[in-house]
Amino acid sequence: MTAPIRAAIAELEAAFPRERLTLDREKLEAYGRDESDLGTFPPDLAVAVESAEEVRTIFAVASRHRVPVIPVAARSGKSGGVLALSGGIAVSLERMNRILEISPEDLVARVQPGVVTGVLQAEVEKHGLFYPPDPNSLEMCTLGGNVAENAGGPRALKYGVTREYVLGLTAVIPTGEIVRVGKRSIKGVAGYDLTALLVGSEGTLAVVTEITLKLLPRPRHVSTALVVFGSVAAAARAVTKVLTAGILPRCLELLDDISLAAAAKTSPYKFPAGAGAALLVETDGNDEEGTFGEIVRLAEVVQEDAQGEVIVAQNESQRRDIWETRRYLSVNLKALHPMKLSEDIAVPRSRIPEMVERAKAVGARLGLVVATYGHAGDGNLHCNVLFDRAEERPRVDEAVGEILRIAVDLGGTITGEHGVGLAKRDFLEYEQGAEVVALERRLKAVFDPLGILNPGKMFPPA
Repeated sequence: MTAPIRAAIAELEAAFPRERLTLDREKLEAYGRDESDLGTFPPDLAVAVESAEEVRTIFAVASRHRVPVIPVAARSGKSGGVLALSGGIAVSLERMNRILEISPEDLVARVQPGVVTGVLQAEVEKHGLFYPPDPNSLEMCTLGGNVAENAGGPRALKYGVTREYVLGLTAVIPTGEIVRVGKRSIKGVAGYDLTALLVGSEGTLAVVTEITLKLLPRPRHVSTALVVFGSVAAAARAVTKVLTAGILPRCLELLDDISLAAAAKTSPYKFPAGAGAALLVETDGNDEEGTFGEIVRLAEVVQEDAQGEVIVAQNESQRRDIWETRRYLSVNLKALHPMKLSEDIAVPRSRIPEMVERAKAVGARLGLVVATYGHAGDGNLHCNVLFDRAEERPRVDEAVGEILRIAVDLGGTITGEHGVGLAKRDFLEYEQGAEVVALERRLKAVFDPLGILNPGKMFPPA
């Protein structure tokens, strides 16, 4: 432990109740991991904060001693965004988990960053309201993390990602200011849109301590269907037909042949022999007959490209069965190969078949299996490189690098919803170019002139 860290810890021990400080090495290990499989990088200290003012206190101490500050909460991210690469102080937002307000009149909610996404969704539904963003980890991930990564999910096709629902933020920047950006009203164009800048900034510009969210009236009815196809190309054609027919589903999820084979292990549905892909589709609305009618119309549109009959859920139990085919996919893929690395690239919808085939070819050339699934409606795909032994990791990393570059070459991006973090920082310039990355570095320096907030993330070392 360095002298600056020891001095910072001494100051924080004097400023915070002892029960809110974690110094035990074993407990700190938990703060040094997330779901990225990038290793363990524990901080030197974790402080459980309860207010913006306490975050400001930590920044003051960290600035005096030039030690890193890393915001953490549920640690469910997949890009290594909370790893303390150089040690330092973990600012734990887990205790800031209160829903401060739900307003049916204004259609807004005010929350602290440690509120679990699924908890907020359940609470607003009691008021007949709806918070649409639905990352797959919604039962454990927090809204602060969603804001940091601009999280999406299957419903993003119709409803958009987190940024579309963040009206305002209270945040603390490393220079010590507590800033309130955005508004409570739905419309507002005064000044620079700093709210949108902070959403998706991956904890590199500020620590968010309060979030004002836009809500919608809750759709009263949902209809779900599962469609099997002979190939990914046929499924992609069906996606285009659905959208050009004027149907906007709330979900359009794609599974390739390997993903479908894995899903079949636990799915209650038996897929035709030779099935090469599947789409999970869902519509919603306030009229039950109209919502079901839309899914039936969708089934008619895709039937020509489908393999076998379209499975349309007739009740809530069947809806759950269809969704289990998708939600347990990550677990089922590990039954094929015990280890996997998942990348969340996104490409234009027209390039989905090419992206899937080129990813498979990369895997085949390197002796690996690549399974692809994801949000076909908005082109956000999860390419999973499957492998059996840790010794294969160099080849896996090579495959991932090629897949990321292919996505960019096809007009897409290296990340659709998980963020850059540590995992993809070496590929940011490939996508954005040197000039843009240099501008982003200068912007980072305005907020964080000492470079103490979440160092080593998003940008490769200078």
